[in-house]
Amino acid sequence: MANFFSLMRRGNKSALAAAIVNTIIAIIKFIAYILTGNIAMFAEMMHTIGDAANQMFVYVGSALSKKAPTKRFPNGFGRLVNLVLLAAIIVVAILAYETIREGVLHILHAPGEQTSGLWIILTALGIGVVLEMGVFYKAMIEIAHETGLKSRGFTLVRESFSKLGQAKPATRLVFMEDLVATLGGLIAIIAVLISHYTSFYQAEGIASVLIGLMMFYVVYNVFIQNAAGALGESDEVLTAKIAEILLRDKDVRDIEKLEVIKEGDHFHVDLEIEVDRGMTIAQADDIKDRLELQIRILKGVTDVTIAFDEDDQIPHYKPSPPSE
Repeated sequence: MANFFSLMRRGNKSALAAAIVNTIIAIIKFIAYILTGNIAMFAEMMHTIGDAANQMFVYVGSALSKKAPTKRFPNGFGRLVNLVLLAAIIVVAILAYETIREGVLHILHAPGEQTSGLWIILTALGIGVVLEMGVFYKAMIEIAHETGLKSRGFTLVRESFSKLGQAKPATRLVFMEDLVATLGGLIAIIAVLISHYTSFYQAEGIASVLIGLMMFYVVYNVFIQNAAGALGESDEVLTAKIAEILLRDKDVRDIEKLEVIKEGDHFHVDLEIEVDRGMTIAQADDIKDRLELQIRILKGVTDVTIAFDEDDQIPHYKPSPPSE
């Protein structure tokens, strides 16, 4: 049990903060929905419940993925966070479907009357948007920490989008969900005001459908990213850095093999280099220690395997072209 709580302390802090905040927001929206029966509030309540459940899954999965390798699982548990996320998005998909279904029913059978409890709804949605924006900005700070960004304020807002792909899976999910949650809250507020002050009572149903579709976008995005992670995705940026280290070394003649595989938040490096034919085992061992030390200090690298082959005078390594 002590080991379990020790692992929990190493979970993704952004996910934990988001789960706690979204639980509070979900309770506020649930009370507002019970008092008003508003369909836009229902959509936002379902959205927030999905986010809270999802982000708690993420926190637990990211913590358990830090578990040390065992004899049965020698490569560790890094991909566990990807598997947990794939399971978690099922919850969001179900809630997204219910949100869209209720929205469509509201559009087809609009009540034909003004929204009741306007200030209750606006207060609940306003509190939700403010709190979501706070969690969203915290996710941006986490992206900056994970990718080495030094910027803050409006510059961070812009640059966090460009660095999103380099962040950890859990942080990416929190970022995406809270972006959608913030936009969803604003859409719901606009829809409620339109429905209250005009005769276009279908606005709330349309807002519910839009929020559900945004939830499905998160489902799609998270599925694509984590399916790749669960299968074992290579990392082009880190591969290029390691190749630069190897080719800069005076004793490395060529790179026959270089694989950098993501295991959750960690990276496993497997490489084979060519060296002079006359090199002794002692000299090769010195090269191995030197290179392994340089590679292991790179952020996230936990395992390095280095093999040697004699120089065949034929170039093997070709850098991958940069991704579009």
